[in-house]
Amino acid sequence: MRTAAELDTQLTEASASFGRGELAQAESMCRTVLAAAPNNAKALHLLGLVRARGGDRQGAEELLRRSVELDPADTRLRVNLATFLRRAGRLEEAERVYRRVLQLQPGARGARLGLVQALDGLGRAREAEIQSRTLVDSDRASPDGWAALGLVLARANRLPEAEGAYRQALALKPGSAPLNRRLGAVLARLERTEEALAMLARAQALGARGFELELARGRALGQLGRLEEAERAYAAAVKLRPRHAGAQLHLARIRQALGDPAFSRSLAAALLEARDDPSLQESLAGLLLEAGQGDVAERLVRGEVKRAGPMPRLRYLLSRVMREGGRLAEAETEALEAAAALAEDPGVVENLVSILLSRERPAEALAFIRAQRARMPLGQGWIAYEALAARLLGQPLYEELYDYQRLVRRYELRPPVGFASMQELNAALLEVLATRYRASTGLYSESLRSGRVTTRNLVMDPDPVIRALLRSFEEPLRAYLAALGGDAGHPLSARNQGTVQIASAWSVQLTRGGFHVNHFHHQGWISSAYYVQVPEESGDAELKSGWLRLGEPRFPTPGAKVGCVVQPSAGQLVLFPAYMWHGTSPILGSQPRTAVSFDALPAGGA
Repeated sequence: MRTAAELDTQLTEASASFGRGELAQAESMCRTVLAAAPNNAKALHLLGLVRARGGDRQGAEELLRRSVELDPADTRLRVNLATFLRRAGRLEEAERVYRRVLQLQPGARGARLGLVQALDGLGRAREAEIQSRTLVDSDRASPDGWAALGLVLARANRLPEAEGAYRQALALKPGSAPLNRRLGAVLARLERTEEALAMLARAQALGARGFELELARGRALGQLGRLEEAERAYAAAVKLRPRHAGAQLHLARIRQALGDPAFSRSLAAALLEARDDPSLQESLAGLLLEAGQGDVAERLVRGEVKRAGPMPRLRYLLSRVMREGGRLAEAETEALEAAAALAEDPGVVENLVSILLSRERPAEALAFIRAQRARMPLGQGWIAYEALAARLLGQPLYEELYDYQRLVRRYELRPPVGFASMQELNAALLEVLATRYRASTGLYSESLRSGRVTTRNLVMDPDPVIRALLRSFEEPLRAYLAALGGDAGHPLSARNQGTVQIASAWSVQLTRGGFHVNHFHHQGWISSAYYVQVPEESGDAELKSGWLRLGEPRFPTPGAKVGCVVQPSAGQLVLFPAYMWHGTSPILGSQPRTAVSFDALPAGGA
């Protein structure tokens, strides 16, 4: 008969084997202990962890639950059970177990950390943040609370706050590879690209590997236009997680930008292995539509419908394909069925709305639009659609929202400090921007056809010429806000607090045949076009080559033609609402048209 001390020694050795990944040896030792003490909770628990790592989920769960029953006072057993459930995707069950542990032991940091992750996975960001801040407040010298808070804030897209939390964690634990990687990923999302790559390199030197590292590296390298390196990083990421639709889409677009004719091959292969994954289905179909391969997209979607039946998500995709092809009656049938089943999905509803408007049924569209406006009052797209419906119905709301004379304004820029004239600044800009452009194939600008586009947010570009240009926008923006006023009943002026910040900026150079498809800016408030270089043909009032066109929606809609045009002029800035439909007429000759555009938001984020 083995003594209790001998059994504990055996379990310590089994645990060490488990830590080294020696699963067979660890299981053998656990069984030896259980042969002598069948109800040894720690042995059963460790055996459950061994089974879980070996892939036997059912057996693992039975063992873990049995160990908790035998020793309900040991909260560590419950935490491991909850973590097993969380990793299996059973987040509601995991939440209950974590909360039970915290009832028994409120200071159990492992349980609270797990609860944060479970709540985050359930999309309950506010609750996850509260739990994270509880961790921080209970021990501000512990990096785990700051790290949990950084994770929650990053998921909520509160990136500057996430950066601050991660820096606090790193100050306490500078040698942490995961923390360096997470901060690097946040910096990449902030488009502070050079800092991001340095942080990610440090994380790798500290031992970081895996999907998140490669995904962040791909993002940062793509922003710098180092597309071949970005392709390798994204390829490594999707090899690790082939069902991650976002990574697959980034890889496909990088390959598309590199001129690879089989740019969608990895995404298509992933869909073959996971035929019912809606995110992969939608990503591939959307990518093909963007690339002008509507026939290929339709064959794909019809094949999935034949295989899986008329699922709502597939009907939505089929409707989009038909809509792009101008087959509106067929598209409407599919869109109505999809929207009935997926009424909470804004993309599905927007697709139906655009079809109804094109089919001259604005009253029906307006019911859907107003429901979405109530849910997302700052949604620029829904304001655009509401204005379009009002236009078709002859309602005065259209004139209020699309008051071109009041809301579309032109400003001649003054040269910033260091430049004698705007001509001098523009000449310097052309030299800088030439090093920032990459040919566009839909990678960074869904609206652009035939031209070149910068690959990173110019707000984050450290070049002094670009910084000088951005400073020169400040005075016109102040003037625009002053003229706009603060009418609380108007969705543009209601957000006017008198201050503004440029959230994102980019440059596009249109070449022969190049133009912008009509669009609006989902993430903006005030949008713009600053003309750096204008071809001679733009001076022809008959041709109107490269002119800004406002008011016409993307899809042909009877009764909704162009409402306003603006002739481009070098050194001139045009400001207008982000919700206003806008595009350009094509450039016909060999001289390019170069512009810098930005989206500005209220400085307070309102």
